[in-house]
Amino acid sequence: MARVLMIQGTMSNVGKSLLVAGLCRIFRDDGYRVAPFKSQNMALNSYVTREGLEMGRAQVMQAEAAGINPVVAMNPILLKPTGDTGSQVIVNGEVVGVMSAKEYFAYKQKLVPDILQAYHSLERQADIIVVEGAGSPAEINLREHDIVNMGLAELLDAPVFLAGDIDRGGVFAQLLGTQMLLTPRERARIRGFIINKFRGDVSLLLPGVRAIEKKCGVPVTGVIPYLRLALEEEDGLSERFGRQKRETVDIAVVHFPRISNYTDFDVLATYEGVSLRYVERPAELCDAAMIILPGSKNTMEDLRWLRESGLWHDIEERAKDTVIMGICGGYQMLGQSIRDPQSVEAGGSMSGLKLLPVETELMPDKVRTRVSGSFLPQEGLLSPLGHKTLSGYEIHMGKTRRAAGAQAFCRLCVEADGAEKEDGCVSGNVFGTYVHGVFDAGDVAACMIQIAAAQRGIAYHPSVKTDYAAHKEAQYQKLAGALRASLDLRAIYGSMGMERRFL
Repeated sequence: MARVLMIQGTMSNVGKSLLVAGLCRIFRDDGYRVAPFKSQNMALNSYVTREGLEMGRAQVMQAEAAGINPVVAMNPILLKPTGDTGSQVIVNGEVVGVMSAKEYFAYKQKLVPDILQAYHSLERQADIIVVEGAGSPAEINLREHDIVNMGLAELLDAPVFLAGDIDRGGVFAQLLGTQMLLTPRERARIRGFIINKFRGDVSLLLPGVRAIEKKCGVPVTGVIPYLRLALEEEDGLSERFGRQKRETVDIAVVHFPRISNYTDFDVLATYEGVSLRYVERPAELCDAAMIILPGSKNTMEDLRWLRESGLWHDIEERAKDTVIMGICGGYQMLGQSIRDPQSVEAGGSMSGLKLLPVETELMPDKVRTRVSGSFLPQEGLLSPLGHKTLSGYEIHMGKTRRAAGAQAFCRLCVEADGAEKEDGCVSGNVFGTYVHGVFDAGDVAACMIQIAAAQRGIAYHPSVKTDYAAHKEAQYQKLAGALRASLDLRAIYGSMGMERRFL
């Protein structure tokens, strides 16, 4: 049986996902086979595995840190919010339906066998499993039938380390208050506190550390410095949405209320002289060289928001001299119309931005597939992309048809069955595709940046070429190094009944 360790948090966005990723990298480097696990993830950032199954991207990032391929067993339940009170429920990579919060609360206990089956499948290939909780274990209204925090820790008999975010203030109250709201049995599972995102002189924090240890009877296992890392984060409270600094080549991504898979654009931000900003109002577009419409969990509602925000009109106007790109739901929005005859979303039909000669019909069956291929030869602005290779995945509910004679964007091969198809559409400096991860391969990102710069008459020649895979690898090593220097690894190994292999 694999040894198990669980990271829980005092609230959302305390850094649980990155702590799990860092520990996965440390254990891997120490010579162990390690896998991440999160029983239930609520996120609009998702990924398609080699088997064509859907899972949360946070566990994909953690699998990368562990040096293994992501499998859906690492995240057996994925909730993708469709509004304020309901979510699409995905179990073992397959959609089982859309449920209200109340419906899901009554249903989730039935998923315990799926959770345990997924976990046990990981045990067969790992020496250590690092489990991530969700939200906070102190959400006592959700304690009954909990399957993601202390309820899961009980099922797995996992020692727990509780992380708090000092950067947001009140970390000692976070830790103490969380512990006070737990039952005695749950409190006994906490083997240590982790204070995350600390800025400053740690010696000034030590009186507080000693006080909280005495009051709670729990050691502080580590104080982690505030780390500036370019790694994927969970959605919702992501700091990237607040970035407004503008560089030589300024790229604006429309921040839809239901934005999904915004990690598609992370690679663009790794290039020098490039700013990647998320915008919600027309004035924030400024003089962007490229405007991207990303994916959306509810395309029609976000299209309606686009009109109400005023961004619709500005994007139409800027399409005359600015590179405009849509991915997945954003691609659908750039077309002539979106129809929903089977009420996959709200039903009815809506006019699109009419910047691409395509029409979309939403359909209940979700497309989930990994693809690879190349960009089709283009004339003019996009000619540098011609024949470059790409790879990625599709997750969408809908079929988009190009008008007769309209130019496709790329030719793809579906990994599952080898079928070939054309995808996307190009019209002047406006183009779209269903492929998530389209920027990641080779020098596609650099080429896209140069195309956007050229359209605005900007001379852009980065002195350093970004190897995105090497860049992420360096980030994982930086994260693991910081955790090694800050955590009591003897205590962490000891909580699993192990001695540190390398001291």
